[in-house]
Amino acid sequence: VTVSPPAFPVTPVTLAVTVPLCADVTHVTEPHSQATNRRPISSHGLTVAALLLAAVGITMNGWFAQTLGSTDFAGTLFLAIGVASDLVALAVPPTAIQLWLARRRATAVIAWLVWFATFVFAVTSGIGFASVNIADVTLTRASRVTPSVTIAQDALRDAVASRNRECAGGVGRFCREREQAVADRQRALDSALGAVEHAADPQTDAAAKIVAWLSGGAAKPEADAFAMLRLILLALLPQIGGILLMIGRSR
Repeated sequence: VTVSPPAFPVTPVTLAVTVPLCADVTHVTEPHSQATNRRPISSHGLTVAALLLAAVGITMNGWFAQTLGSTDFAGTLFLAIGVASDLVALAVPPTAIQLWLARRRATAVIAWLVWFATFVFAVTSGIGFASVNIADVTLTRASRVTPSVTIAQDALRDAVASRNRECAGGVGRFCREREQAVADRQRALDSALGAVEHAADPQTDAAAKIVAWLSGGAAKPEADAFAMLRLILLALLPQIGGILLMIGRSR
């Protein structure tokens, strides 16, 4: 039996099946931690301290600058100068840092020079404000009449009266004794007044004693040295608000 091929051609059928090799993967990005986006508490604290010091410095320097005017108009002009200089000293440091990071070096250097000029002016005004107020308070305290001063004054008054009566008839042995008594009473009065003057500014005297005690007597600074240190700090600290603001923002 002979089988003949079919009269029509047979075309092979190719079945194409597409199989996905991998499913789509959705990348999920985890949100950043809130701690990375939040400024540290110390940064906020520095900013608040900078603003408080700036407010104190502006008030101090403005008041002292106003007192330098011989008239009300001149005092107002000095007040404006003091306030403006403090505002410049506050705002320049953060701006100068941004200019430096932006590679605008010449402008940043000019900004720092302007800041230095206003900073020196603000410090000198702060020194004037602190020295005037400290001197007024110290003189007021030193002029107090304490019981010891009253007793010394009465004793000196009696000694002078006795000397005048004794020396009225001429200078003799009793007259010289009365003169010596007057000298002793005068020294006692000076000592009492000196004690009142020391009590008028106890901070510096106590600081000198503390340093001498801690060093075992090796260092014996004078009270005037601590008075100068206190004056410098009172004038300098209110003027560093711009520096603290720059540090707080950088953090």
